[in-house]
Amino acid sequence: MTALHDRRLHIVSFDVPYPPDYGGAIDVFYKIKALKEAGAQIYLHCFAYGRQANRELEALCREVFYYPRITGLRGLSLTEPYIVHSRRNKLLLKRLMEIEAPILFEGVHTTYYLSDPGLKKRIKAVRTHNIESDYYEQLAAKEPAFTKRLYYKMESSLLGKYEHGLEDADCFFSLSAEDNRYFKNLYPNKTTAFIAPFHPYNKVMSFTGMGEYCLYHGNLSHPENKEAVLYLLNEVFGQIDMEVIIAGREPGKEIFDACRQLSNCRLIANPSAHEMEQLIQDAHIHVLPTFQASGMKLKLLYALFCGRHVIANANMLHGTGLDNACIAANTTAQIADAINNTRGIPFTANHVAQRTAILAESYDNSNNANRILTYLQV
Repeated sequence: MTALHDRRLHIVSFDVPYPPDYGGAIDVFYKIKALKEAGAQIYLHCFAYGRQANRELEALCREVFYYPRITGLRGLSLTEPYIVHSRRNKLLLKRLMEIEAPILFEGVHTTYYLSDPGLKKRIKAVRTHNIESDYYEQLAAKEPAFTKRLYYKMESSLLGKYEHGLEDADCFFSLSAEDNRYFKNLYPNKTTAFIAPFHPYNKVMSFTGMGEYCLYHGNLSHPENKEAVLYLLNEVFGQIDMEVIIAGREPGKEIFDACRQLSNCRLIANPSAHEMEQLIQDAHIHVLPTFQASGMKLKLLYALFCGRHVIANANMLHGTGLDNACIAANTTAQIADAINNTRGIPFTANHVAQRTAILAESYDNSNNANRILTYLQV
């Protein structure tokens, strides 16, 4: 193991992970924080496209480097996925070669230089944020616009081939147990591990007692979340006798219109971080279905660490190991019944203790940071 005063580590991030206001950025930012607290000296390399340099990252890292993402036609390739080919930069490779340290590639997106001969002797790990080929295939299936659908299909095909060509990685760290099985089957001779998403919470902070409403929260402009919330509004929430709040970023006209059809529904568009935190804590029931079983949904972790009762479907729980922390419901009738049956049940200290024990098994930031450093021999 490297001496404690020189525990150097490269992290190559697909985006600038601050502010931590969406899933991937949240995982990367709180991972950096936990790794620093565990003693790592981090050289952070970020591909920037719309986000700015900031002091918060510089305070956590030994050095932070920013590279422009090559967007548009120059980012396209007939043989490599766009998410990979658009994140190439010779200065990044130069710095990775100059500073002797293991490398953690955040997402398949950042692995353009994984097989470069100049990095042959380095320990290299890929943090897989999804099975990207499946993710893009699911996006294509739900995209109505022909041009976007074609792009998603091409990207899915290229990613399927690309994911089979990552043999120069020494380790794969997956966000879910299901994704870990996929990469373990692909690379049986490599180190593979389920390392849960990093997050802002050190303990369960759920309030006991009774909450005031049902809540669905998320980025409401994202197709996956839009599909889920419209399903709830059109099929489920009309069947319950309880106030419902929909909260999140950039809701479209369809969501506004669907909310107006329900007398028990209130829409809160673009809440501040503080307002969202308060909404999560004050809710009595979190209703979190998804129709896309890919990756790990951080909204589920937020609800479990800060909220009361959580109702989730099989797709939301897929590969998380959190089934016993939630009320499982899959059909429209099951979700409506679960809400009606739970609305009068207080959230107790026993609920908090049970949830704490379940989350401690895989979702402790400090333990997971130390696992990464052990795997990378830092």
